This record gives sequence, C-alpha cells and structure tokens, in this order.
Amino acid sequence: MTLLTVGINYNTAPISIRERLAFPAEILTSCLQELWQIQGINEAAILSTCNRTEFYCDLASENQQILIDWIADNRSVNPNEFSPYLYTHYDSQLIRHMFRVACGLDSMILGEPQILGQMKTAYQTACDAGTVGKHLGKLFQHTFSAAKKVRTDTAIGSSPVSVAFAAVRLAQQIFDDLSEQTAILIGAGETIELTARHLYQHQIGRIIIANRTYDKAHSLASQFNGYAIALSELPKHLAEADIVVSSTASQLPILGKGLLESAIKKRKHKPMFMVDLAVPRDIEPEVEQLQDVYLYTVDDLQNTVNENMDNRRQAAEQAEEIIDTQVEYFLSWLRSQGAQTTIKDFRQQAEQTREEILKKAQAMLANGTPAEQVLNHLAHTLTNKLIHTPSAQIRQAGANERHDLVAAAREIFKLKNSNES
Repeated sequence: MTLLTVGINYNTAPISIRERLAFPAEILTSCLQELWQIQGINEAAILSTCNRTEFYCDLASENQQILIDWIADNRSVNPNEFSPYLYTHYDSQLIRHMFRVACGLDSMILGEPQILGQMKTAYQTACDAGTVGKHLGKLFQHTFSAAKKVRTDTAIGSSPVSVAFAAVRLAQQIFDDLSEQTAILIGAGETIELTARHLYQHQIGRIIIANRTYDKAHSLASQFNGYAIALSELPKHLAEADIVVSSTASQLPILGKGLLESAIKKRKHKPMFMVDLAVPRDIEPEVEQLQDVYLYTVDDLQNTVNENMDNRRQAAEQAEEIIDTQVEYFLSWLRSQGAQTTIKDFRQQAEQTREEILKKAQAMLANGTPAEQVLNHLAHTLTNKLIHTPSAQIRQAGANERHDLVAAAREIFKLKNSNES
C-alpha cells in the first residue's frame, strides 16, 4: 500500500495549464470511477479548484506513471505539456501536504478558509462515487480534524483575507468611493457570495448578480439588496457595470472582447474593473488589450494580498507545529494497521484452541465427569496450549542469544520480574 498525491497549483503552473487540467463538478464522479477501475489504484479522490488540481490515491505500488497517463488521456493533453509542472508526494509527505492544504497554509492567500470546504466536497464526492476506502477515508477525516485544531488554536483565520476580499480591496484602490459604483457578479457560488458580502460591507452602490439559474441569482441577490438577472441578459446590462467579478464553472469564456468593446462604447469609455476568478477563464484574455478595461485574473491578485498577513504568518508557524504532531498521530495509526493482520491471526489461533478444548470439556461433562474436575482440566489445558508456543519461542531465542526477542516478549506480555511482589 502506497499513498500518493500528484498535482499542480498556482505556484507550479500558470493558469493556461491549470485550466486544461481542471475537472468540472458534473464529470467528477464518472472520472473518479474511471480512475478507480485502473489496476493498481485501490482508492482515489480528486480536488479541483481554480488554484489547484490534486489527485489523492492509495496505490498497490509506487507507480505514479499510471496516474499521469490517465490524466493525459482523460484531459486530452500530452503528458509532456503538463508533467514539468507536477509535484508528487508519497506517504508522510502526502499526509503533511494534505494537512497544510486544508489549513490554508498552501493557498495563494495564507490561511483562507474556502479550501477546507472544497476538500470536504472532494471527499464527499469520492465517497458518493465509491472510490474512497479505509486509508484515504481515515486520512481525510484526520485532515479535517487537524484543520479544525489549527483554526481553533491559532489566529490563522482572524484576518479577512481571501481572493474575494483581495478583489474588493483592489476595486477600492481603483475607485475612491464604492458607494457610487455598480458591480455585476457572474455566478452564484461561494466565491461570488463572499465577494458580494465584502462589497456590501464596503457599501457598494448597486449589486447585479447574473447566473444561468435565475432562482439562484435571485436568492443570492436578495441577501445584499441586489438585482438578479439571467446570464442571457448580461449583454444588456454589462455597460452599467463599473466592477465585474466572474466565477463560474463554465468550460468556455462568457465574456468576449467584442461584447466588452460594445459595453465600453456605451459607457463612453468610463473605466471598467474586471476580475476573472474562474478556471477555466470566464473572460477572454484578449479583453485586457482594450483601453479603459482593467482585467485581473486569480494569478494577478497575489500582488494585492499584502495587508492583514503578518498575523497569519505568525499563526502559520504555530500551525506547522500542530501539523507536525498531527502527522505523527496519523503515521502511528497507519503503522498500527500493519499489525492488524498479526493480531487477527493470533486471535483466530487462540479462538481455535479454545473451541477444541471446550468441545473436549463438553464431552467430559456428557460422559458424567464431575463439573469441578472438568473446569480444572479446561483451565489447565487451555493455559498450557496458549503459552506453549510463546514459551518455546522465547526459550529458543534465549538459546540463540536473541536478547532483543526476549526483551520484546517481556514488553508484549508486560511481565514483571519474578522477584517483584
């Protein structure tokens, strides 16, 4: 059994590579089941966000190539195009990596809380797909516990810093007064909800939320005194937007250069600030060529996340210490699993001995032997049977000067010295 993760993230790969290896939610279950059916892969889970795609597997052997080949085939990408951007972690390194990811220590914005929810979703999806078993299941549960302890015992999440917050902070730098601006938010997921909340708290003038499902847009917009539109209505309202933030699961761009050119003309070239938080991108990269349009992607936001980080960095040091301890706890559990087969065999052997002697005792009772005599016989015989093999092995170890085995026997059986009371 080998635990393995293979992945890419914002540190190792540009968005052009990450978007090609992204797994939309609607295909994740079928992809997991396809991956799980490959010989040598015992368990599998996939985490796919705008900043990372990671594959967690329990393999029969250390053969990461079968996973890389599957990724290339499934995403129709030549392995040579993405292999240089991959990172791999085995066993203890994997455990530490998952703990750090869940705590936000490996995120673009240190300590951001969204990744924990995304990991929980990835775990639930794998459970529903039937691709998680004993080892990955236990690892995910321990990961969530470690993240909870870090959140409880440190100030890692005390500062309001996130991708959404970074987008709003950047908007504040461009527009002096948000109360005079109109924001169009595209999508209705967690990132857009967080963006809407930050804009609302910073007294944005007007919020318009566009989504494929109007009811979802309306439900979200109503929380922030906003206005909901269907995604198909976006071209009619785009010119109203001073701020556009988009985060959907669309596989194709929603906003193209031509549409933005028309909107800018209607605005009489009044500046428009745009943030594309989606992977794959919702806004065509060519849009940044337009005058009076300021387009940022998730990669660009790293440059704006400079405030409220000192506390998180200090908390991160504390978090690393907690993770060290939690990794060792999980490794101890993992190592104990290697002894389970031995324990099971030992118990089975003892139970077999008990059954044999019990049958003989029952036969003696049936033949009229007094109960007290039968009980004495059963206790004496059972004791001799159970200690015979260990005694013989300890005696042999002594003869062979295997003092380590003799010492181990004393520890296993918790033996006191014979001269102790």
